[in-house]
Amino acid sequence: MDDRDFSPTGRPNALDFEDVAIAFPLKGGRRYVAVEGIDLAVAPGEFVAVVGPTGSGKSTLLNAAAGLLKPASGRVAAFGAPLRGLNGRAGYLFQSDALMPWKTALDNVAVALEPKGVPRAAARAGAGEWLGRVGLATFADRYPHTLSGGQRKRVALAQVLIRDPELLLMDEPFGPLDAQTRQIMGNLLLDLWAADRKAVLFVTHDLEEAIGLADRVVVLSAGPAARVVGDFPVALTRPRDIAEIRLDPQFHALYQRIWSCLRVEVSRAYANGPA
Repeated sequence: MDDRDFSPTGRPNALDFEDVAIAFPLKGGRRYVAVEGIDLAVAPGEFVAVVGPTGSGKSTLLNAAAGLLKPASGRVAAFGAPLRGLNGRAGYLFQSDALMPWKTALDNVAVALEPKGVPRAAARAGAGEWLGRVGLATFADRYPHTLSGGQRKRVALAQVLIRDPELLLMDEPFGPLDAQTRQIMGNLLLDLWAADRKAVLFVTHDLEEAIGLADRVVVLSAGPAARVVGDFPVALTRPRDIAEIRLDPQFHALYQRIWSCLRVEVSRAYANGPA
């Protein structure tokens, strides 16, 4: 553990990327460098959103933070300790939910406690509480195919949060939803986050969503060898309403600043074509 692993509060950062490069092997002994020279920290309780063009390695960074990918060089640390193997202190919410179609909403949430050895009755009781917190108390006996997209996403969110992770990794979790449902889910996420202020690393293509949710917005360059090209504090007051905050003049000013940086990288990615 070194000085870079600590936040300004003196507590270890929830996540640190230090000069991280991640590469994938290609045919003929070549390799594709997805990200390179990444320096990024997420402090305890901080909500950081990452935006960038398609192919900029956003999901790659999340997978490295989860311990699913090993850096080709550099260092990933979680709560001050080098990350070796899976990050047991993180919860991962994917764009596609991981609900089991043969289980009810209640059992889909309760199953997340099985690896911890929680007795079934206690797990189901906890799952019922979490379904209530995400507004689905009356849907506990429903199967996934009978739920709307937004309802399934609520179940998936409860499935992650019931484990009480200290770090949330979120990969465009609301991407498949319509605009109104995305706003509802964004407000729900902020309400749940405000209760205990977990650290969050949130990947999205939606710049408005990033600003509305986050404390900081980090911009990645076009790939390959994507890097951090912008890091913007979001000084908008909390609590926030996702719909109303977009009417704030400060929101629009910040959007223009970040977009001026992001637009260059989106244009580069389009000009480069598929990696």
